[in-house]
Amino acid sequence: MHPLSLTPLDPRSREAESVRHADAAALAHALTASRADTLATFAVCMRQLAGADVPFADALNPPLWELGHIGWFQSHWIARNPQRALGQHADPHALRSPAPRANADALYDSSRVAHASRWSLPFPDAEATRADLAAQLETTLTLLREAGASDDGLYFHRLTLLHEDMHHEAALYMAQALGLAIEDPRWQASAIEDACAPLAFEAGTWRLGSEPAGFVFDNELGAHPVALPASAIDSRVVRWAEYLPFVEAGGYAQPQWWSEAGRAWLAAHQTEAPRYLRRSNGAWQCWRHGRWSALDPAHAACFLTAFEAEAWCRWAGCRLPTEAEWERAALERPGEFVWGEVWEWTASAFMPYPGFAAHPYREYSTVSFGHRRVLRGASFMTQPRMRHARYRNFFSADRHDVPAGFRACR
Repeated sequence: MHPLSLTPLDPRSREAESVRHADAAALAHALTASRADTLATFAVCMRQLAGADVPFADALNPPLWELGHIGWFQSHWIARNPQRALGQHADPHALRSPAPRANADALYDSSRVAHASRWSLPFPDAEATRADLAAQLETTLTLLREAGASDDGLYFHRLTLLHEDMHHEAALYMAQALGLAIEDPRWQASAIEDACAPLAFEAGTWRLGSEPAGFVFDNELGAHPVALPASAIDSRVVRWAEYLPFVEAGGYAQPQWWSEAGRAWLAAHQTEAPRYLRRSNGAWQCWRHGRWSALDPAHAACFLTAFEAEAWCRWAGCRLPTEAEWERAALERPGEFVWGEVWEWTASAFMPYPGFAAHPYREYSTVSFGHRRVLRGASFMTQPRMRHARYRNFFSADRHDVPAGFRACR
């Protein structure tokens, strides 16, 4: 047995864990830093777009909508929320005070504004949007100084901080999809060492999930025992050096490696290689910063769907780990289990833990249960504040715009 309460936190989670327990002063610093990154990345994108429209796509949003939504979300849950002091116990439907911009709810409320309509809404221009954000953040910081020290009182400041960090990562992989160059060294992939030792685990019980302390996302709560088989999980993720032999062997044209859903995805996309990769003059190249360059085989295999990860695993005679196997390895063997370069697909469907109770931001988890896949870890595009060993990311299995890869389990 491995009780969660006796398991030390992975060192890679220390900054994220610190933010989940941060006091008002630390939160003020983090909120200011997060907004600076939001605005800096937005400015780079707008310069390179040079006024061009972002094309409609299911995985994209107009940059001005993204920017306005971040400020709207923070204001909705803090400045305009009469029950902000109640934290996770607040009534999400409590009557809000008016938004500073009269039509903000009709522009930026993601639960009410249909995705396809966002390309035709009358947004304020970039200058006015930045002014709105500056005023909004000033109000947030003022209210933070009055919020006290309780977890409930700080709940929405912690939530909106991490929400903005999520949108910053989304902006980075949106820039990748649009061929824009974000050259800040913090958001670049790095080479991974060759060594890859299988970490063996005996059959046993793992207590999956988080305990209610500090800030915890609602879908992490409900820690419960999970019986796990004996298994071996790789100490690092699969790199291009290991993935490309599958591609070169014709794996994308061999249906025996693909699930039924994977074959349907292949048929719809007519692809013979991962997104952002091509072969030119016998050498593999990757699309990054809006140009083709030589692929580094020591980088993590990335921007892969869950279908591609599963197909490689079948070809290689292994499988994806479950999220419980992933969490056990990250927390029991932190010195050997290397993570954080790519989000990692697991074999687990995104489902509620026992006793699930939705927090006030109802749309965060509940709308995705049952039809998305759990990813664990973090990517090279993830803010360090988000890199927590128990954080559950979740996307549909066909997404290949997200910086996601995988590791093997046997």
